[in-house]
Amino acid sequence: MDEAATYTAFAAQEGLAAGSLRDVALAAKAAHDSGRERVLVFDDATGRTVELDFRGTPDDVLARLPASDPPPKPGRGRPRLGVTAREVTLLPRHWEWLASQPGGARNCARSSRTK
Repeated sequence: MDEAATYTAFAAQEGLAAGSLRDVALAAKAAHDSGRERVLVFDDATGRTVELDFRGTPDDVLARLPASDPPPKPGRGRPRLGVTAREVTLLPRHWEWLASQPGGARNCARSSRTK
């Protein structure tokens, strides 16, 4: 089910309009032109404000509306965690400590994973 994106406009604490971005933008433009203070438009799906430029005619405002791209769908599988493998550099004293361990560095790495 693909539902059309909906938006809501407010002036101060009063609701102005709800519906498509085109309809809400026109109502917000009319409220802005009539001197209403602080007209805000919100995306109902995300709650984020939508920046609209109220300069010019209503057709100018409509021509500058942001494209309403659908949000990206999450991919399959586990999300990427942003962890990248890196080489570890040790100080000489650490190498000496590893060399003194029974089995050397290879067994220290295994034993630290099992703890």
